[in-house]
Amino acid sequence: MATTPIPCAVVFDVGRVLFQWQLGALFEKLIAEPEELAWFLANVVTEEWHFQHDRGRPLAEMIPERIAQFPAYEAHIRAYATRFNETVPGPVEGTHELVRRLHARGVPLYCLTNFGDEFWAMFRPTQPIFDLFEDVIVSGTEKVAKPDPAIYAITEARSALAGAELFFTDDNAANIAAGRARGWQAHLFTDAASLEAQLIEAGLL
Repeated sequence: MATTPIPCAVVFDVGRVLFQWQLGALFEKLIAEPEELAWFLANVVTEEWHFQHDRGRPLAEMIPERIAQFPAYEAHIRAYATRFNETVPGPVEGTHELVRRLHARGVPLYCLTNFGDEFWAMFRPTQPIFDLFEDVIVSGTEKVAKPDPAIYAITEARSALAGAELFFTDDNAANIAAGRARGWQAHLFTDAASLEAQLIEAGLL
């Protein structure tokens, strides 16, 4: 009976795996009325609109365009561009400890993240945990985002690893499916305890 090979490296998603992420964490500071806040997040600064920056569209295009559509919220839309780090309330419980344990065992670590290039430049210097990673593949820098197979190919090229050599965890089912389509050992992230069990089963912890 064939056995699954032990992967050589672990690839982490960033948002909602290593770090919490919610646009509301910033805008609840700026909009007091819950109904207005819900409307704003559903119509003005939405995750779908934000994803354009993850795919490589510059803020210099996105921000003026959105202000023209919603001029009453100009200050809020500008805050999205300048205060993005406030949409990251803190680490996901338990995952940073797993990163440190893997690093201590000499397991090569990578990140594959849908993250805007300009926002990554703001966020990365604030988080020394990324010093433990061999490389971080950022969608906004590459101008291609998960689950596009091209960004998985970039990760393979940068790590010099492919297929079952890579253990991948991500909270998005479509991103996991794309990893599995390339032969990666891809696991849908739910919480640190489940991830720990999967890493132990894979022979990494």
